[in-house]
Amino acid sequence: MVAAQSGLLSFWGTTGAVVPRWLADLRVPAAGFSFDLVARLSVVRFGLVAGLVVVAAGAVVLCVAVSAWWWFLAVPLLALAATGAYDLAQRRHSVLRNYPVLGHLRFLLESLRPELQQYFVERNFDGRPYDRDVRSIVYQRAKGTAAEEPFGTERDVYAEGYEFLVPSLAPVPVPDHAPRVRVGGPDCARPYEMALLNVSAMSFGSLSSNAILALNQGAARGGFAHDTGEGGLSEYHLRGGGDLIWEIGTGYFGCRTSDGDFDPSTFAEKAAHDAVKCVSLKLSQGAKPGMGGVLPGTKVNAEIARVREVPMGETVVSPPYHRVFSTPRELVRFLARMRELAGGKPTGFKLCVGSRVQVLAVCKAMRAEGVTPDFIVVDGAEGGTGAAPLEFADHLGTPLTEGLHTVHNALVGTGLRDRIRLGASGKVATGADVVKRLIQGADYTNAARAMMFAVGCIQSQRCHTNKCPVGVATQDPRRGRALDVGDKTERVRRYQEATVASAMRIMAAMGVSDPAELSPQMLRRRVDARTVLSYAEWYDWLEPGQLLAEPPREWAEAWAAADPDRFA
Repeated sequence: MVAAQSGLLSFWGTTGAVVPRWLADLRVPAAGFSFDLVARLSVVRFGLVAGLVVVAAGAVVLCVAVSAWWWFLAVPLLALAATGAYDLAQRRHSVLRNYPVLGHLRFLLESLRPELQQYFVERNFDGRPYDRDVRSIVYQRAKGTAAEEPFGTERDVYAEGYEFLVPSLAPVPVPDHAPRVRVGGPDCARPYEMALLNVSAMSFGSLSSNAILALNQGAARGGFAHDTGEGGLSEYHLRGGGDLIWEIGTGYFGCRTSDGDFDPSTFAEKAAHDAVKCVSLKLSQGAKPGMGGVLPGTKVNAEIARVREVPMGETVVSPPYHRVFSTPRELVRFLARMRELAGGKPTGFKLCVGSRVQVLAVCKAMRAEGVTPDFIVVDGAEGGTGAAPLEFADHLGTPLTEGLHTVHNALVGTGLRDRIRLGASGKVATGADVVKRLIQGADYTNAARAMMFAVGCIQSQRCHTNKCPVGVATQDPRRGRALDVGDKTERVRRYQEATVASAMRIMAAMGVSDPAELSPQMLRRRVDARTVLSYAEWYDWLEPGQLLAEPPREWAEAWAAADPDRFA
């Protein structure tokens, strides 16, 4: 082909033909036959735009001289000509300067890419962050329709990493009522009965007022808890009557002083509200552990400012660390203070696990101070509803399975597990997810994105743009009004109820009537084509108090390095 092209150009040269420069420069790679003809058109871009201008002007002349009907042609041509002229003049986009008018197709296709990928390209089981199967089962349960699929699984059950639960030859009847988890250690005066699945932390500001209200009313009707997220207590959290877990982050929104410090009197006043059943301190979150946040002043409207107790119109910075403590011992003491200020209500903290040494340092501080939280929520690195830098979301933090294993075993090994309840947060959506996390060490679970699906989220991944197409993750009132609170309230209730019922059916099929009977042997993982291991074999599990007596080799170095007086 290269030889043929060279011969053709030589022929044109010998016959005196005028060969255009763009054609003379054209070369065909030896490995293929791709002619980048569109790229060569960039050379005549000025001519094309000039041509558009001439044709548009001609259409205008016809409108004036012949008939007004020509405006139907003239207006689009004028728009194209104006677009082409602007593209040539602007300096922001090189693509448009080289390919006026046509270059806009690139941006159009790019904007449609997520939808094309989600609806037409990805298979039912391999989409990210949530595949079509999971989204469908949440939608179906939320709507109260059948959540069943024909013809068997589409997943490769022999693929490395495939996990499955172990059924029993002696299944048991499904209990009439799902069990609840009592949250409240020996220092708690007002324990709370937690459901197996609850609404995970999502702030007002990240979600619309209608979304928050629907989630809260759904929690009230279904009898499960609603974590407020760190954005403060809004009227939409309180109006629906649902049980609240009030989360406090590094910005102390809703209980902060004018200079951004923790305000104990305001905290005590709000924590006394009957709707607040637990209070939680956020140390870190799965999507962006170790990172603070910035809320631009343009988004701090009067309502957001009132809820977060910040000046309206000013940028609000959440630092990556807490002001009120700097060591594990100070953390434990502050948790005790929070519980006292909250009138003895269950108090705990949330974290995305990092260093095993730091987790053990907190456990040592608990023992040294004689103080324990009532609960700990482990957030996996796969979690995340709000926007986060790609590097943080992809590469920072411990996934939920390993995070749960670390915290559960640290508490067991230090003899503290029976005083503290563990919650699991991070990509929990189905009954199977709930059962897996209970086996891995959790006492209950929280769901965020699945609850967003229940109120209408379509995973458009526009959460950070304020342009959510269904009114879930936006503060634009025109978009938010699309979310019908009454309808979505029922969807939230139905989804949670059906998912917990599914978890109970799965446990019954495994021969278990109570989550306390679940064990690591009941969850299996394919390691390679010939090897399947149970979680009892795949992970090491500590005995109660083992770290205090004789730490095993795998934990000995971390246990020795853990210091209750420093995180480093």
